[in-house]
Amino acid sequence: MLVPFDFSPYAEHAFAYALGLAQPLQARLTLLHIIDATPLGVVEGAAMLPPSYRQALERGIAQSLEELLTRVYDAGLQGETAIVQGVPFQTILDTARDKGVDLIVMGTHGRTGLPHVLMGNVAEKVVRLAPCPV
Repeated sequence: MLVPFDFSPYAEHAFAYALGLAQPLQARLTLLHIIDATPLGVVEGAAMLPPSYRQALERGIAQSLEELLTRVYDAGLQGETAIVQGVPFQTILDTARDKGVDLIVMGTHGRTGLPHVLMGNVAEKVVRLAPCPV
């Protein structure tokens, strides 16, 4: 199972659901966090996060994901974590294909109106394009 995790209450709910679903199946969970690289600066024409900021951010994310992974192990399951920089919906789809996952379990913020138009809906895109059930 692939469990994208953005540290929102919606992701926490999906994670708890994935744990309950995975236990009787003895499924392996991959906890994925995507760093959406909003351009903060431009270096030689390429938008990127400053390296020191990205390293600090990744250390904090890795520590938080490891705490979640402890919950996976405490449930008697196997798991792994991944931190990837990219476009969230595409990174989820790519990871699902690369790892050959059978199921994606994820929450949604449920944005509507202008926020939906401006920010899109990651879960909606994943549901439409995923190589497996979501």
